[in-house]
Amino acid sequence: MAEPEAAAERLADPDVEARLARLDALLEGLDAAPGPATRSAVEAVGLLTEVYGEALARVMDRADGPLAERLADDELLGHLLVLHSLHPEPVERRAARAVERLRPAVRERGGDVEWAGVEAGVGRVRLTAGGGCGSGCGTGSGDVTAAVREAVLAVAPELTAVEPVQVTPPAFVPLTTLTHRGAP
Repeated sequence: MAEPEAAAERLADPDVEARLARLDALLEGLDAAPGPATRSAVEAVGLLTEVYGEALARVMDRADGPLAERLADDELLGHLLVLHSLHPEPVERRAARAVERLRPAVRERGGDVEWAGVEAGVGRVRLTAGGGCGSGCGTGSGDVTAAVREAVLAVAPELTAVEPVQVTPPAFVPLTTLTHRGAP
């Protein structure tokens, strides 16, 4: 028996992103519209989300370790697993991995970024601003902070925020000050 043609067609990531953006816009419109039809539509979306979340939970219950990892590594499935609190990786590890993926780009700009942990639901990153003028001239550390924040919250939306931890470079102390004693 041949598979239906529609089942063979898959959505490319940009098409998925476009549909998600459209879905967000439609849901925002529903929230703004009063009336019983709106309440029913919102309830229907909520129930459908719950049922699909349960189906995904059953898939994860049956997935062995390697399969669960592969499912979680898929960008779309990873987001769904987070949405339904099913992601097999803890928030700390997901966020740290997102920071590590950004690290080469930040270093290319002469800076550095390192995951510092979670405190009271807030992700912390150590950011060191670059002094060099590589390909990132003209871009501020605010751009790097925003990129890090966006990347971390994309994989760990359970966090309430992502904030930089101040990194103070070591102060320069001339050697002569350490070896020279003042006259009595």
